[in-house]
Amino acid sequence: MKASAIANANIALVKYWGKRNKELMLPQTGSVSMTTDGLQSHTTVEFDLKYPEDILVVNGKEYNKGDEEYDDYVGKFLSVVREITGNQTRCKIVSNNNFPTAAGLASSAAGFAALATAVNEALGMGLDKEQLSMLARRGSGSATRSIHSGFVEWHKGEEDDGSDCMAKQLFTPEHWPEFRMVIAVTTKNDKKIKSRAGMAKTVENCPYYSVWRDEIVPRDIVTIKKAIAERDFRTLGETAELNCLKMHATAMTTNPPIIYWNAGTIDIMHAVMDWRDEGMQCYFTIDGGPQVKILCLEKDALEIANRVKQFPNVEDIIITKPGKGAMVTDEHIF
Repeated sequence: MKASAIANANIALVKYWGKRNKELMLPQTGSVSMTTDGLQSHTTVEFDLKYPEDILVVNGKEYNKGDEEYDDYVGKFLSVVREITGNQTRCKIVSNNNFPTAAGLASSAAGFAALATAVNEALGMGLDKEQLSMLARRGSGSATRSIHSGFVEWHKGEEDDGSDCMAKQLFTPEHWPEFRMVIAVTTKNDKKIKSRAGMAKTVENCPYYSVWRDEIVPRDIVTIKKAIAERDFRTLGETAELNCLKMHATAMTTNPPIIYWNAGTIDIMHAVMDWRDEGMQCYFTIDGGPQVKILCLEKDALEIANRVKQFPNVEDIIITKPGKGAMVTDEHIF
């Protein structure tokens, strides 16, 4: 009962921000994302009677019962797995990310997509991609999208039990091979307010949240799906950038305010808008964190990366493109 899996982070083009059911991880709205190529979580899980308790090791650091990272995330996820399968065997989980963790780069999405895929294999659960996306969702909402390759839509569903809340692939990576994201990492430190907490506060008291939920996101999903289908980069970029700004506006107008941006974030946002005024095709999007993802086409990616390198507040640059979904691997970490 041992298996390993690899999954990539995904970046939302139409954002997910807020839950309608915290226990089942059901979102207030749908969302659309791109699974990245190379922002990877590699996870090995082993269920064995030799383990008296679950063991969790992430990037070399061990977490146990009583630690927030275990209790609120992996512990709850494993409880769901045990409820579904009836298998109470304890396990060891080791997971490594090749990009900053808990810093606004969707590390939890990659991590839980990899964990769900490995658990499905180790326990012989036999889940298909859509069922697997629903299982991954129970660990991290956005993980539901990292199960699939390329461009993905997460359907919020209508059922109270979450049975119709799943991600489905819109297009494979090959549909738009020229599409690129240049990721500017403005800090590798953990963010002070995790997305889960930020979402909850926003839903609780942002005076503008209902407009975001009921009007902005449904409209943007329709627009961006059409833009992806037609490979209409300008419409996609304009929609994704505005959607991002409106999401952050809901967080900023929450009490107390939630501001994920730092000085580097703002500098790059202004630069992207200036470059666009100069004729370069580029737009930005930002998740619940300070990192800026610059949307562009392959022909401009290296030029943009070179320009971003000049910013003193940028610690790293990653160029990515539409990538593969979660998959089982024979390469075990332990």
